[in-house]
Formats: sequence, structure tokens, C-alpha cells
Amino acid sequence: MSGTSLDGLDICLCRFTPQNDRWQYEILAAETIAYPGAIKTSIATAQHLNALQFAEFHSVYGRYTGQTVKQFMDKYGAVPDIIASHGHTIFHRPDKGFTVQVGSGAHIAVETGVDTVCDFRTTDVAADGQGAPLVPIGDRLLFGHYDYCLNIGGFANISYESGGQRMAYDICPANYVMNHYTRSIGLDYDKDGALAARGQVDASLLEALNQLDFYTQDGPKSLGREWVETAVLPLIDRSSLSLEDQLCSFCEHVAMQTGHATKAGTMLVTGGGAFNLYLIKRIQAHSRATVHIPDQLTVNYKEALIFAFLGILYMNGQANCLASVTGARRNVIGGALYKANFA
Repeated sequence: MSGTSLDGLDICLCRFTPQNDRWQYEILAAETIAYPGAIKTSIATAQHLNALQFAEFHSVYGRYTGQTVKQFMDKYGAVPDIIASHGHTIFHRPDKGFTVQVGSGAHIAVETGVDTVCDFRTTDVAADGQGAPLVPIGDRLLFGHYDYCLNIGGFANISYESGGQRMAYDICPANYVMNHYTRSIGLDYDKDGALAARGQVDASLLEALNQLDFYTQDGPKSLGREWVETAVLPLIDRSSLSLEDQLCSFCEHVAMQTGHATKAGTMLVTGGGAFNLYLIKRIQAHSRATVHIPDQLTVNYKEALIFAFLGILYMNGQANCLASVTGARRNVIGGALYKANFA
């Protein structure tokens, strides 16, 4: 898969074993393959392509993904049963009935010779769901021994059990915003949160961020790039603060919103934000839940692991999108299968 941080293509070789009402997993190998400059630029600007250019890039990125995965397979001597590809989200507008993840599954299947499941979100959106978050089914079946599962990637999202149902939603933007500002000084991210730690919280900016309408909405809800670019970034830009103060204030915002979302218990924290020491410190200050950060492979590849798991559920005919978290009319089996077999 590929996330909003544009770090690269996350490839994770996994083995899953059913065990009672849950599953056991093993991460056998995993790598993040940095994007070539041209691919990274194309992904970052794909929302501005015309229809013909977009269709072409969908195929180009699919072929690139397939070729990269095949190199990974050859390196580790792996012949997987299936490939499950999330792709990279370019458009996410469930309010208008569509979501688009670039990366042709047909091209992945042909390049690798392995059946490929992709496009996991569209069926849920067609059933009036948000098409997100999709990770909670994996949280329930793979990590259900934690009270909360918090992922801090481009966006921070959380899932937990309540009344026998899995509840989940996007809490707020996270790395998508912070990385946007560190790139202005040539850094891909704020290592350890060192820049934020040197800043001061600006009360006015913090209040403005916390008062955004999204935080008063009830029920299943998800965030996309479009909302951040129209509602969040302009607020921060108008503040005219130093970079350190912007990052510090935004970290405080993420920590406070996370605190609002949690009660006492244990909280598994994964995603790139788990390495932001300053952010984790502020989250622990605002949350009554005890933070647990797992091994580095799980931190880095939990989302890729769970999308592989969604592929397993798809192939077994089991629901992999939960209506309780997306707001869809019913649980659905999300995905589209591209066979690698040739007649």
C-alpha cells in the first residue's frame, strides 16, 4: 500500500492462521521502497490530471507496483497465494458516492503472475458508507486484546469495541499536515518531533483548530486530503507563526483530539507518528489510556499487514468492511479480483 505521507510503496509478506474467533499473523518480510522522483511527483499531483492523463497514470502506477512487488518476491523467494493492493488514494468523496485509489490491479496481476485483490473501498461507498476506515476489522481479529488501536499516519484514526460492535473513525489529520510544513525546509518529516519540541503552543491557533466543524460531528466519519487543504492548512498559514510553533501547536491539537477519543485502558499505537517522541509524550499527557508501541515491523507495516488480511477475508467470502465503522447500509465484502491466469 501507499499512504498520504508519500514515503514509498509498503510491501509486506504475511502469513495468516485462523485461531478460534481471531487470527494469528506473522510478518515474514517487509520493506518500504522509496518512490522514484517521477512517480512521487505524479502521485502528488494526480488530482490535477485530466481524465485521459489520469487513466494512463492508473495503468503506469499499477505496472510500477507490479514490477516492484515482483522484485520483492524474487528477493525473498516468495510465491504468495494472493496480492492485496490498497493503491494510493487520489480522490475520496463518499459524500458524492466515489473514492479512487490509483494503481491498476490488472497490471499488478500480470506483472507478478499472482491473483490480485484491490479497490477495497468502493463497494462500501456504494452502500452509502464512508469507505473508511477499513483497518478496524483487522484491529478486531488480529489485535483485539487491546482496548484501543490508534494509527497515526497521514491521518490519526482509532478503533475499539463498544456494545459488541467495532467502532472507529478518523480523529484528525496528523502526519499529512506536519510533513507538509517540514517539506518547506527540505525535510520529509520532523524526526522524533524535535522541531515541534522546540516550539511553543499558540493558544489562538489551537483553539481555531479544535473548533473545526468536523470535531462536532457524530457517527462514522472520515477525512481526506481535500478537507485538510481547504479547512486546516489555511488556518495554520494565516497564523504567521514560526515553523516550530506551527508544529508544536498542531501536535497539541492531535494530542487533545486523541485524548477526547479515549478512556482508560490499553492503546496500541502504530504508524509513522509512533516514532514522533514529542507527539507520543503529548498524547500520553492528554489520554487516560496507557500507550503501547509494538515492535518496529508492526509499527511500520500494520496497515499493509491489515490490507493483506482484507484480501484473505475477501478470498474466503467474509465481510471485510464493517458498517458499524463506515456507516454503510450493511457489512460488505470489499474488493475487486484480477486473475493472473492466462487462458
